[in-house]
Amino acid sequence: MLDETLQQRYSDIALDEFREIILFKLNKAKEDLNLLKSMYKNGEGNGTDDTSPTFKSFEEGAESSAKEANTKLAIRQEKFIKNLESALQRIENKTYGICRATGRLIQKERLKLVPHATLSIDAKKELDRQ
Repeated sequence: MLDETLQQRYSDIALDEFREIILFKLNKAKEDLNLLKSMYKNGEGNGTDDTSPTFKSFEEGAESSAKEANTKLAIRQEKFIKNLESALQRIENKTYGICRATGRLIQKERLKLVPHATLSIDAKKELDRQ
């Protein structure tokens, strides 16, 4: 069997398999993003809590921290979605799975775990050492 890292690109059948994985992860990521957005936008209602005479600084601080954490998670999730969408574009261009550092194919096992990867494990390790 030919070493897949020596091939020029993945077959159309393999690309279809990766597309399925990416679309599944993309749909899940979008659902998660919507949940995160609803959580940090939850406090924007027209309730009367802010007119209460009681002082709730600890609760407000905790709520503010939670919203900030959810906002950061949402930003990270948006980046993940963009990376997955870019991976879908590479599939369409038939350049998916090609390491941008070495020009060789990224191992299938890595792409199944990290479908938006653009570096092989060796190239990633080398980049991390720098």
